[in-house]
Amino acid sequence: MVRGRDACWEHCVLVDATKQKVRCNYCQREFSGGVYRMKFHLAQIKNKDIVPCTEVPTDVRDHIQSILSTPKKPKTPKKHKADLAAISNGQQNSSSASGGLHHSHGYSGQNGIACPSLLFPLPSPCAQPIVDDGKMQKQDDADRKLAIFFFQNSIPLSAAKSMYYQDMVDAIAQCGVGYKAPTYEKLRSTLLEKVKADIHNDYKKYRDEWKETGCTVLCDNWSDGRIGSLAVFSVACPKGTLFLKSVDVSGHEDDSTYLFELLESVVLEVGLENVVQVMTDAGAGYVCAGRLLTARYSFLFWSPCVAYCIDKMLEDIGRQDWVITVLEDAKTITQYIYSHAWILNIMRKFTGGKELIRPKITRFVTNFLSLRSIVMQEDNLKHMFSHSEWLSSMYSRRPDAQAIKSLLYSDRFWKHAHEAVSVSEPLVKLLRMVDGDMPAMGYIYEGMESAKVVIKAYYKGVEEKYLPIWEVIDRRWNMKLHSSLHAAAAFLNPSVSYNPNLKKDLRMRNGFQEAMLRLATTDKDKMEITKELPTYINAEGALGTEFAILGRTLNAPGDWWTSYGYEIPTLQKAAMRILSQPCSSLWYRWNWSTFQNIHNKKHNRVKLEKFSDLVFVHCNLWLKTIFRRRKAKSGAVIYDEIDCSCEWPSEIECLPPLMDDSWLDDLPLQCRGSP
Repeated sequence: MVRGRDACWEHCVLVDATKQKVRCNYCQREFSGGVYRMKFHLAQIKNKDIVPCTEVPTDVRDHIQSILSTPKKPKTPKKHKADLAAISNGQQNSSSASGGLHHSHGYSGQNGIACPSLLFPLPSPCAQPIVDDGKMQKQDDADRKLAIFFFQNSIPLSAAKSMYYQDMVDAIAQCGVGYKAPTYEKLRSTLLEKVKADIHNDYKKYRDEWKETGCTVLCDNWSDGRIGSLAVFSVACPKGTLFLKSVDVSGHEDDSTYLFELLESVVLEVGLENVVQVMTDAGAGYVCAGRLLTARYSFLFWSPCVAYCIDKMLEDIGRQDWVITVLEDAKTITQYIYSHAWILNIMRKFTGGKELIRPKITRFVTNFLSLRSIVMQEDNLKHMFSHSEWLSSMYSRRPDAQAIKSLLYSDRFWKHAHEAVSVSEPLVKLLRMVDGDMPAMGYIYEGMESAKVVIKAYYKGVEEKYLPIWEVIDRRWNMKLHSSLHAAAAFLNPSVSYNPNLKKDLRMRNGFQEAMLRLATTDKDKMEITKELPTYINAEGALGTEFAILGRTLNAPGDWWTSYGYEIPTLQKAAMRILSQPCSSLWYRWNWSTFQNIHNKKHNRVKLEKFSDLVFVHCNLWLKTIFRRRKAKSGAVIYDEIDCSCEWPSEIECLPPLMDDSWLDDLPLQCRGSP
């Protein structure tokens, strides 16, 4: 007898029948182990290594939870099944003879075996739940009214994914019947002030964290390519990121003195004793401003965004003639497939649901990841274009389809495609590492060296092959990206420092010495670090215990120092402050139109203050959501195990919505000020 279809299959799809691998329809995560493990994922129940789904609708989550909480029905012995069937047949005949009256039949087990529940009452756990029609009607009515509110006000449906959405509904339900929602006036006045005050309270908590781990001032800049230019400042630490403000720097983008004074004012606002690193883009004005800042405050470090620099390396590689050609060919393939719904569906059928494009990352990463996807699906794509289902379609006879098929059977294309993927993937791995959910600071230095080793090995040590790629990497790494902070982080990373297969070169050692001299601002601290350093190098005391040795490759570097560095407290503090800093700000994808509205010259002073308050609240709530969703990994980073094909955190996050400033136009007269 055929087994009944599990209700969970409505919310996932089978990707690999051999490995019983299934993919969630909501967050696109994949799991081995079949639909049973997927139920825990959808029910948001932590079970071993199963990650709860953050995108599952509430009603689906509750339904799956009810399935898991319902006790399994006991199996009916075969003999008893036969007896029940005989009785059932007799009862049906009797019912037919008496005018067609039929009793309700219950079901036992998952095989759909009918049993006469009136003659043989089942135990209470197996009884069908009584549906409260009134409750269901109220639920349906509430759902409709919420939907109408969304549709009538053009609220993005993605707002239903907000972590604040269900919190809001629960809070309203707690108030009971008669709750009056806040008015328009209350929302833009007292409630805005209250939420702003809550964020400032969080700001105070962050300050306590900054004293221990230090923090990084992030400066993201944007230009419209003509005359407008903005800088957005935020502060990052392991507990989260806080938005501070945006500044209109139009006309001063190349004025290093102006930018230096601006950076200095933000550092002083956050607190000199708290800031370890200032991170900006690699534009000439900001580079010079960073040097002026570190010259005045020698204990500060300036760094460009690592993700930005690696993306530029990929851009430089992508400008080589043979790479340009293969990337254009790959683009031609994906554009053709994704421009026809039927072809896209059949492609997904042959690839097991795998996609070829990754549109939500940066342009050059997207190009190389799409090429990588094509290479991984080489056999499936060839099979698709030679399969009878394709050959019998109307598309197969068209000239553009013939051109795509010829390209897919071109040895030249596949040779260059494999080469481009092999050369770019080591850098793409590094970019994935700094995408915001890994403790990356201690791994950047060694990761860059590992990338070069992998590229050299691919070309089997032939210099004329690998040296042009190395020159691209070194030009960006040595001129802009390399920092004594990265070198010190690598030296203080136990998985690097104690690894006998990794060589600690002179640049790493000298970088560590330079960083320590800058961080140790007093002679006492310098003496203590000098005394404590041999203990770390030789793994003495608590650093040499069995747990500490295991933790070198299991714990995040900062956690390792917290757990085992207590016997050398001065070096421990320095290590924690260095290893706690971020490497990238690229995943903060601001909606720049919002900041443009703040600096619109049409706003008078009162309007500007009100709108600035709303933007401050909005940006910080958005950052808080990102931090909670990402749930940064606490373990060590293993470069060889980084999987670029999995969904990146930055692909999950959406741009924050454009802020509505229409409510500024009708402020009460007593609130209006002069321009």
